[in-house]
Amino acid sequence: MPVSKDEFRAALCRFPSGVTIVTTTDAEHRPAGITVSAFASVSLDPPLVLACIDKRASIHDWLTEGTHFAVNILSEDQEHLSRRFASKDQDRFSDISHRVGVTGAPLLDDAAACLECVVVGVYPGGDHSIVVGQVESTTLGEHRPLTYHRGCYGRLA
Repeated sequence: MPVSKDEFRAALCRFPSGVTIVTTTDAEHRPAGITVSAFASVSLDPPLVLACIDKRASIHDWLTEGTHFAVNILSEDQEHLSRRFASKDQDRFSDISHRVGVTGAPLLDDAAACLECVVVGVYPGGDHSIVVGQVESTTLGEHRPLTYHRGCYGRLA
């Protein structure tokens, strides 16, 4: 019998992770995004990454049916963005400094790094979809990354 959701969540919260905001555009080409901690590199050649998106997430269909997205790796001073993009607020980009990347995905200013991706595959993952992207462009910041561990935001020592 598999572990319960609570047991699984309790175990996973002991794994520190970086914090990202995955962005794309909606059907009217407006910016859309969501906080994502389930992000990983997949391959160096070709350069592939994945993001796991809850099927109930507001941007799920735009990501899984779209052609591009960006992964914005948040800097240690962007906790407020993580909280905002994790909220139910539908206008998450209001008053948020960002620019349009080469793929058309929104890139957040002052991020530790931004990876612009073309969707190369979408796979089932339980209550999530696993979106795999080939990295087409990167932007590197000079900021230290934001971390998340045991339900709390943190900074690297």
